[in-house]
Amino acid sequence: MAKNGTTENGVAAGIPAMLFPQPVKVQEIRHTKIFINNEWHTSSKGRTFPTFNPATGVKICDVDEADKEDVDKAVEAAKVARQRGSMWRRMDASNRGRMLHKLADLMERDRLLLATLETLDTGKPFLQSVFIDLEGSIKTLRYYAGWTDKIHGKSLSIDESFMCFTKHEPVGICGAIIPWNFPLLMFVWKIAPALSCGNTVVVKPAEQTPLTALHLGSLIKEAGFPPGVINIVPGFGPTAGAAIASHMDIDKVAFTGSTEVGQLIKEAAAKSNLKRVTLELGGKNPCIVFADCDLQLAVQETQKGAFYNQGQCCTAASRVFVEESIYEEFVRCSIENAKKIVIGDPLDPQTSHGPQIDKQQFDKIMDLIESGKKEGARLECGGAAVDEKSLFIQPTIFTGVEDYMRIAKEEIFGPVQCIFSFRSQQEAIKRANDSQYGLVSAVFTTSMDRALSVSAALETGTVWVNCYNALHAQTPFGGYKMSGNGRELGEYALAEYSEVKTVTIKLTETL
Repeated sequence: MAKNGTTENGVAAGIPAMLFPQPVKVQEIRHTKIFINNEWHTSSKGRTFPTFNPATGVKICDVDEADKEDVDKAVEAAKVARQRGSMWRRMDASNRGRMLHKLADLMERDRLLLATLETLDTGKPFLQSVFIDLEGSIKTLRYYAGWTDKIHGKSLSIDESFMCFTKHEPVGICGAIIPWNFPLLMFVWKIAPALSCGNTVVVKPAEQTPLTALHLGSLIKEAGFPPGVINIVPGFGPTAGAAIASHMDIDKVAFTGSTEVGQLIKEAAAKSNLKRVTLELGGKNPCIVFADCDLQLAVQETQKGAFYNQGQCCTAASRVFVEESIYEEFVRCSIENAKKIVIGDPLDPQTSHGPQIDKQQFDKIMDLIESGKKEGARLECGGAAVDEKSLFIQPTIFTGVEDYMRIAKEEIFGPVQCIFSFRSQQEAIKRANDSQYGLVSAVFTTSMDRALSVSAALETGTVWVNCYNALHAQTPFGGYKMSGNGRELGEYALAEYSEVKTVTIKLTETL
């Protein structure tokens, strides 16, 4: 999701055009079935669903549709794989790490195929799939591979009569429900810490974008993971997703997606077996740009935040508060930059802006753009479809936005940047925090004293200073308020996939 190493238009920095990695030709999609117990299965109900290329509207292939019965089979396989005495439970922790490294090696080998599949299925530009999604996935696997034999408890001092220590044990069977905007990266964000801690996993990829997850199923088997450790059940939220959230034998569920669906998952978890839940949900993320900032840097970074992945990011920088004295210059530069963005075929390495994922998302974004116009915001550029029949929306900038407007309050999840002005630091902080969300924020200033004081005041799980979308495997990620619960990435994620057991031993007093 980070854009480090790319230019403002998304093309890899420092790489001559003739050396750009190129998409591979995909003649036939090999993996379209349900992956359970290291085997490929047809749907229990015999149903399939299509997945489409959002750039062309052409059907890519049909995928077997999992429902509750298939989820039950996957959970049973995961249960057998984690039972005492199983190959996975008896495996040396460092061997788990070697398997994660092996999976990363195989992803390196298939990186162009995986990037091509990701671009075909999501519409995101190919170079972003290569340099962001694939690289981020591989680095995350390698990071957690290094943790497998370093997860340990503590000895606790009580008195001479007792010996006490803690153990970190796997939670058990972990369900993972993956979004469509970063299907490959989110798959790895979920499975890597879970496997590092010794859990087994049942993953439901988004129905819009199942292809890279299913290809990973073949690599998981090739890497040598025992049967049942990782199971992949492509299907729909109300059936397969709901079955995971309410399953009595799933011990933890991790979900990335909308706040509304996150609430349903948490409710289902509470009503079933009170399973653990981690949620990474929506955002309406503020950036505060002070007059002493590096103006060009602030313009470039906030636009990366607003337009990256066609704005289909929970981290989208959709509220940009600019100090009054530089407001007009910031707006002028932002408009100039937005007009340079290259819209086109996502498989063309020169393209930096692709289509929205589907017609439903396209219509939602266009409705919000129209609401901005009607409520009195000033449309500075974009605001329209690229042509009548496509899902491409021009990068859009609004100024004169008031805090009560829908585009200022609702998560748009599209390429729309709203620019506000402010007069004082206190005002900017108050307005930035005036949201039900609290995922990420950013501060642009050359004063480190101001950066630290504003960072402390912002009610978000992540604050970026003079950068945006700087996500790394080592750094925890998650939100405040209705942006979710728990953390992904970094050492903090290991706690979400571990149970702490206390063992207290009464010592004899005889010597």
